Amino acid sequence: MSYSHDSHHGHGVDSGSRTRVQIALVLTATFMVVEVIGGVLSGSLALLADAGHMLTDTMALALAAFAFRVSSRPADSRRSFGYHRFQIIAAFVNGLSLLLIVVWILFEAVQRMLNPPDVIASTMLLVASAGLVVNIIAFFVLHGADQDNLNIRGAVVHVIGDLLGSVAAIIAALVIIQTGWMPIDPLLSVLVAALLLRSGWHLIKRSAHILLEGVPDWLDLDELRKKIIAAVPAITDVHHIHAWGLTPQYPILTMHIVLDELPEDPTAVVRTVKQTLRDEFSIGHSTVELEVGECADD
Repeated sequence: MSYSHDSHHGHGVDSGSRTRVQIALVLTATFMVVEVIGGVLSGSLALLADAGHMLTDTMALALAAFAFRVSSRPADSRRSFGYHRFQIIAAFVNGLSLLLIVVWILFEAVQRMLNPPDVIASTMLLVASAGLVVNIIAFFVLHGADQDNLNIRGAVVHVIGDLLGSVAAIIAALVIIQTGWMPIDPLLSVLVAALLLRSGWHLIKRSAHILLEGVPDWLDLDELRKKIIAAVPAITDVHHIHAWGLTPQYPILTMHIVLDELPEDPTAVVRTVKQTLRDEFSIGHSTVELEVGECADD
């Protein structure tokens, strides 16, 4: 015999985080135009690479802002969990875009190492310095948002990549002014690409884990089983545990618990189990099935 119960807990989108993404989007899009012009005029790959990155950042931030808007929609008959998962899709796409940027930067760097072009270092230094200021502002705007949100994390990684690109362009410009050594421009671009590769891969792994319904990284299912059994002495076993998350902030769990005999108030048992899940593991959405004897699924 089994008893199942389900309760839904809404998880609204942080309006402050959404506003911060929109501010960063305006800053990035505006300066991207300036950096493209500066990169063309100066002939700097470091600037053009950063401008190309800022182009994808503009799209990434626009996608992040759109994801916040979509995920705030209420659940309907076709999306019973709502649209929270769209944020994770946006983070995954942003991670892939970072890898594409890396490939483009590396290709251009090889071409420029083989045939180093002349670079107008003074223009490059001026534009890169302005870009650094804009990127620092955008970083601090996003830094105040919810850092556990993968959509925000994806946006932050893109802005950090821009910031590193500006630093690389400044260093390259100073070296060229002092020594005239042109290869420093593509070499520093490769260094930035390596850093972006690491960040992009990490973002893809985390978002893919959620999209594949993986168990949240912080959740130990063995520990959860022990605490549930300890919370209700009548429970003899806990099995068929499935845990996943719509987002890192929205964990979901289903499980079967076995009792010696059906209690007079089955709901009280379920209520105790759900309270334990909330208090010990911050899981607000769970489905609990009570069983006496053989499991119905077996």
